[in-house]
Amino acid sequence: MTMRPVLCFGEALIDFHADGNDDRGFAQGFTPFAGGAPANVAVATSLLGGSARFAGMLARDRFGDFLLDSLERANVGVDDVVRTDDGNTALAFVTLDGHGERSFSFYREQTADLLFRPAHFRADAFRDVAVFHVCSNSMTDTTLATTTREGMQRAHGAGALVSFDINLRPALWPADVDARPLLWPAIHFADVLKMSAEEFEWLAVDGEEAALDRIWLGRTRLVIVTDAARPLRWFHPDADGELPCYAVDAVDTTAAGDAFVGGLLCRLAELDATPDRLDHLVTELPRLHAILRFAAACGALTVTRKGSFSALPNEQEVLDFMERHA
Repeated sequence: MTMRPVLCFGEALIDFHADGNDDRGFAQGFTPFAGGAPANVAVATSLLGGSARFAGMLARDRFGDFLLDSLERANVGVDDVVRTDDGNTALAFVTLDGHGERSFSFYREQTADLLFRPAHFRADAFRDVAVFHVCSNSMTDTTLATTTREGMQRAHGAGALVSFDINLRPALWPADVDARPLLWPAIHFADVLKMSAEEFEWLAVDGEEAALDRIWLGRTRLVIVTDAARPLRWFHPDADGELPCYAVDAVDTTAAGDAFVGGLLCRLAELDATPDRLDHLVTELPRLHAILRFAAACGALTVTRKGSFSALPNEQEVLDFMERHA
């Protein structure tokens, strides 16, 4: 059976990674890499043997050309990509500390990715889609947030699983805006919710139990909380657990979470995990643990390499990594 595609919506941008530091600690140069969280997930899914498409707005500039070419080279479908002259490509400058942890400086004012509207979705964009994936970066602009939620609703109407990675980037939000009330509607549209331990702490202002109770008021049936090399946790309305992760020497953590999500969604799409089948898949613990181990290996392997698209592993690399780190 042919695997139905994972459709990732949101931003594709240029990640400029710092090359070395001078004696004052400033970067000596920056190298451009194709990136953007949902675009990373699409590329990860494709490299892992899945079928992936990317939906978003790209500028008609050289960076937009570079992003489109990079997606195509990774065998990501681009029928849902729209080009525009009305905005430039968003840029992110990435600096790393001694442990490979990254920090971002964004240049994203009136950029192309913010200009996608519901009318830009193709009429049959959601036909036969296994998973529709988004993250909070497409919620930072009010109009784009409406478009994102519209896409989530259309995906549900087409029978697709909806995935939401909080992937919080505070620098993208206005300083006087509390993002939490703006994210809860999207959380309630998601069948699968992924967040980091720091994001869970940020979201759970009244404690984890209260946050989970609120999450279960929506469609969500699986919550995954990652915490670097520490054990990941998973939650279902009727069960929860944790799983050890892989300890590696991190070089660059930029796309690790996206690699994890790509591995997760690729495996769910392979299992044809429709919303009404998700409970059954989640409650079979050996299968759930196998999916999460694979996703964790995708993330762990990614942090050992520098870049965004370029750091993402293929399926054989992940399987070899898991065999070496059994």
